[in-house]
Amino acid sequence: MAKITAAQVKELREKTSVGMMDAKKALVAADGDMEKAIDVLREKGIAKAAKKNDRVAAEGLAQIAIDGNEAAVVEVNSETDFVASNDKFTSLVDEIAKAVAANKPANNDDVLALSVDGQTLQEKITALTAVIGEKISFRRFQILAKTDSQAFGSYLHNGGAIAALVLLEGADEETARDVAMHVAAINPKYVSRENVPSEVLDHEREVLTEETKNEGKPEKIVPKIVEGRLNKFLSEISLEDQEFVKDPDQTVGQYVASKGGKLVNFVRFEVGEGIEKQADNFVEEVMSQIKD
Repeated sequence: MAKITAAQVKELREKTSVGMMDAKKALVAADGDMEKAIDVLREKGIAKAAKKNDRVAAEGLAQIAIDGNEAAVVEVNSETDFVASNDKFTSLVDEIAKAVAANKPANNDDVLALSVDGQTLQEKITALTAVIGEKISFRRFQILAKTDSQAFGSYLHNGGAIAALVLLEGADEETARDVAMHVAAINPKYVSRENVPSEVLDHEREVLTEETKNEGKPEKIVPKIVEGRLNKFLSEISLEDQEFVKDPDQTVGQYVASKGGKLVNFVRFEVGEGIEKQADNFVEEVMSQIKD
């Protein structure tokens, strides 16, 4: 049996808002597996919706560059938000985004090898790190390509804390930008419910079935209740089915269709997502200095 730590219990409580003992029991039942523990709590009806967001740790900026029928979204990290607002840093991020859109590199190594004004991007990053005195790192990128009948829409939230790029067929850039703003705000996972992987659906159906059974619902109506809840789940993660933020009376798909268009693809980068930050314990830090 895996040893359950206080840190694991704390993390599970933060993700599900359950009590300490419920969190510990779920972790024990799941042998320390965080995702399985979340499922255990959901099946018991204790945690109706687990907060799946990874802790955001790194600072930096995301940026979008469009070059004809190519568009790139990039993320560059720094250690502090102070550096992220530095003019030299923002200029470097802009350069990187433009170079990626123009050259369509295959991977991060290719990005860092790109030459701009006689220097590789790696050399530029290294040079700025030396000037600022803080580590700067290129983290990731994604490229979308469009046809002449398609339109890009881009939106940066809070100067680049979140970058959203949307690709539509048959609609204009203004419509695409409206959808990009929605993507930045609501954070959909898939373009449509047809894009949701079967394993994700099977897993959610299994969890919802156990949750519904544990509520004491009659066996014969459990499948119908589960399908209703699964439909709600899909409407929350599918961009096409989400209520449009600027007009909740219609879905995003309906809004785009009203403009003569169709959703094709989107990219959303939130700076630092998926990177866990080491929490500083200032009490311990101060006490260690006193002892020294």
